[in-house]
Amino acid sequence: MCVSNPTPDYPKLAQQIKNWGQELGFSEVGITDIDLSKHEVQLQRWLDAGYHGSMDYMAAHGMKRARPAELVPGTQRVVSVKMNYLPPDAGFAKTLKNKEKAYISRYALGRDYHKLMRNRLKKLGQKIEQEIGEYGFRPFVDSAPVLERQLAEKAGLGWRGKHSLLINQEAGSWFF
Repeated sequence: MCVSNPTPDYPKLAQQIKNWGQELGFSEVGITDIDLSKHEVQLQRWLDAGYHGSMDYMAAHGMKRARPAELVPGTQRVVSVKMNYLPPDAGFAKTLKNKEKAYISRYALGRDYHKLMRNRLKKLGQKIEQEIGEYGFRPFVDSAPVLERQLAEKAGLGWRGKHSLLINQEAGSWFF
């Protein structure tokens, strides 16, 4: 006898996904639909103006960036995560005047965040599959033609600043 999986309790599942994400080390997890149509005109203007410079891959994917279901067919939701990288005891501002020290970007001080986050996202996807069965997921960390910041904003992780980065009330822009 074959028993099919019952329809998940989506609000409960969403909360579980957020809890699992925090257990895996993400400071915040948001879930959103994939409608980025309001960003398509701006994206096209940006491409038409040549602001992508010599990064031909930006233009090659065109509107796929604003249409996640064209990138991964069947996509209905996106899970966006936030991982802070500024330690609470960071004292860099106190030592900036020290001419005997060199400084690099704070985010580059630890392990490669691409690998770290991708591995954690993969584990999160596997936890979801254990709960609801195979559904097909694909973790992206700066590795796909998708409007990541716009999706993260839509998922409630922050808002876009004038510098184009996502800003969060608690973390500023010190996060991936």
